[in-house]
Amino acid sequence: MRSRDAALDGIRAIAALGVWLLHVGSNTGVMYREGMVPWMISRLGIAVPIFFLLSGLLLYRPWARAVIEDTPRPRPLRYLWRRVLRVMPAYWLVAGLALWAWSSFDWTGRLKWMLLAQNFFPGDPVPDGLYQMWTLPIEMSFYVLLPVLAWVLHRWARGGNRPVRLLAGIAVLAGVSLVTVTVARLFEQPQLALLLPYHLMFFACGMAMAVLSVWIGHSRVVDSLAPQLLVLAALLYALLSTELAGPRTLTLPTLSQSLWRLSLEAAVAVLLVAPFALASRPGSLRNRVLGNPVSAYLGRISYSFFLWHAPVITLQLKLTGAQPFQGDFLSVAVVSFVVTMVLSVGTHHLVEVGALKLGRHRSAPVPPPGAPAPVPAAPAP
Repeated sequence: MRSRDAALDGIRAIAALGVWLLHVGSNTGVMYREGMVPWMISRLGIAVPIFFLLSGLLLYRPWARAVIEDTPRPRPLRYLWRRVLRVMPAYWLVAGLALWAWSSFDWTGRLKWMLLAQNFFPGDPVPDGLYQMWTLPIEMSFYVLLPVLAWVLHRWARGGNRPVRLLAGIAVLAGVSLVTVTVARLFEQPQLALLLPYHLMFFACGMAMAVLSVWIGHSRVVDSLAPQLLVLAALLYALLSTELAGPRTLTLPTLSQSLWRLSLEAAVAVLLVAPFALASRPGSLRNRVLGNPVSAYLGRISYSFFLWHAPVITLQLKLTGAQPFQGDFLSVAVVSFVVTMVLSVGTHHLVEVGALKLGRHRSAPVPPPGAPAPVPAAPAP
């Protein structure tokens, strides 16, 4: 059974901190100042494509292994139940408190948010402290669709070279993303950016990486080029932090800017994750930096950190009476980080871990007398 990858947890930690820093920068107005640093802060939304890619990589890998190595496929109902337990209890806690404190919704409006259906009603206002939650309906849509996608890819791949056919089928998903972005801009339908097809490119990159990780295992080429790949990711991030990828404000980008942004975000995410997903080497400098105990632990609590940081920033700004885009960056950063960390540690251990333990307990079959104890499953991503 594959154990948890500490370096990938470290990448998840970096992504969560990126989202937090983006929202500190936007709420204090720092992000909209002149200069390269504000522009680079404004592009920390790259964290979302990284999260999406990791979901595609980690969740599709058992299905890819089933196709390539003829191992048993995951059971869809058990998989979906685990996804619900992984996402919903902590989300209900944070969203429920924010809705109670800052929304004027009636019961139908609150129900939409509690069921992660808010993206399907783009005209509704977004409550204070929940502006980051737009990504979760997209994640959940992928979770629900993945067993179907895996089944279709499994049938498609049986007719020839299985890994190659899997990669070809996954490429179609990336094409769907490109078409959706084009339609959204040409026909002025910005609400499409709140739906899964718009972001399938990132999930598809992760799924393709899952196929490669099963097919080729540890890649010596990727291992030898890992430093160059990480430097190239940084350089492309600098390019992403220009007007080539669109404005920093809520002004809609052009079609060209949208396509550049999609391509650059996908490239940065792939180049960042590939040296760890395709050439993991615990003794290497990159693995020791990202896979150290502190960053790995931050990665494990990153979901709770993601949930809590925006309500904490919102509450802090309300308590201090700061005007929009005029808060003190340093004080907001320090206080929000400390408070969010405390809440995240508690929520992770009391809610997230507790829910997953409950799921394992309820779904585990009772072994016959004298049978060896089952090997515990790897932690959920």
